[in-house]
Amino acid sequence: MRKIALEEHFMVPSMIPYWEATVEDLPEQLYRTVLERLSDFGERRLGAMDAAGIAISVLSLAGPGVQVEPDAAIAVRRAQEVNDALAEAIRRHPTRYAGFAHLPVQDPPAAARELERCVRELGFKGALINGQTRGLYLDDPRCFPIWECAEALRVPIYLHPADPEAPYAGWAGHKILSRAIWGWTVETATHALRIVFAGIFDRFPAARLILGHMGETLPYLLWRLDSRAQLYKAERPLALPPSAYIRRNILVTTSGQCAAEPLLCALSALGAERVMFSVDYPFESADVAARFIDTAPVGEEVRARICHGNAAELLGLERVEA
Repeated sequence: MRKIALEEHFMVPSMIPYWEATVEDLPEQLYRTVLERLSDFGERRLGAMDAAGIAISVLSLAGPGVQVEPDAAIAVRRAQEVNDALAEAIRRHPTRYAGFAHLPVQDPPAAARELERCVRELGFKGALINGQTRGLYLDDPRCFPIWECAEALRVPIYLHPADPEAPYAGWAGHKILSRAIWGWTVETATHALRIVFAGIFDRFPAARLILGHMGETLPYLLWRLDSRAQLYKAERPLALPPSAYIRRNILVTTSGQCAAEPLLCALSALGAERVMFSVDYPFESADVAARFIDTAPVGEEVRARICHGNAAELLGLERVEA
C-alpha cells in the first residue's frame, strides 16, 4: 500500500555541529552512514522510499538544530537558511517531498513569523519542534505566538524527542537509558502533558500536536490521567478531562514502533483517524516499517487511513493511490 511518511529527517552542513552531540555514542562507521543518508535528497533516499512504497516523505531537520543555539539572532538566521535549503530540495522533487519548518523557538515571535513564511511562501505543511528550547517548553505563555500562528494557518506542530535541559537523576550510572531507549520518551511525554495541563488546547482549541512513537506511551495512560487529575488540584483548571484533549488535539505516528501491540492500543484509545505512518528515516529502516504496517492486524480501510489518508487530510496533501 502506498504511504505518506511524516517523521523523515535530513541534514545540511551548517547544522552538523548541533546534531553531533546527540550521536556521540554511535560507532564511527554508523555515524558516517547515517550522516550520508541524512544529507542525501536523491537516489538513495528516493530508492528507500520506492522500496517501502512511500509516495511522499515530509522532511524535517534532524534535531536539535538551532534550538540549542545561545544567540537568538543567529538561531533566527540559521533557521531561515535551513528552511530555504529544504524548500530547494522539495522544488527538485515536488511530488515526492514536503516539509516541516525548523523554528528558532528561543524567539517565539520570530518563530511564528518564520512558520508563517514557510507555510505561505514555501508551501510547508507545519513545523517540527525538537523538545524544549534552552529550558523553554511549549506550554510557556511566551510560546503563545507560535500556537496562535499554527492554529490560524491550520497546520500541526510535530513535537519530536530531544534531551531535557538537565539530565534526569534517575538514570545516573545508566547512560544507555538517557535517550532513544527511554529518556526521550519520558521527556517528550512530559512535554506533551505540560501542554495539555497548562490549558494550551483550551486557549487554542483548533491547534494540532503530533507525537511520534505511537504517542510516547500516552495512549496507554488515558484512564489513569483522568482518574488522578480528579484527585489533585491543578494549577490551571481544565474545561475537559485530560484524555479529551489528547483524543481531540493530538495525533500520533508509528515512527520507531513496529509492533502490533502499541498500534492496536493507539487505535483503540485515539481512533483510526488519529494514527499515521512514519519511519524515522534514516534512524529506522523504511523496509521494516513498511513490512510492519503492510501486515499489521487491521482492516484494509484502517490500513489506508494510517498509511496515507489521515496524513493527506491533516496536511492538505494529494491523496496517493493505495
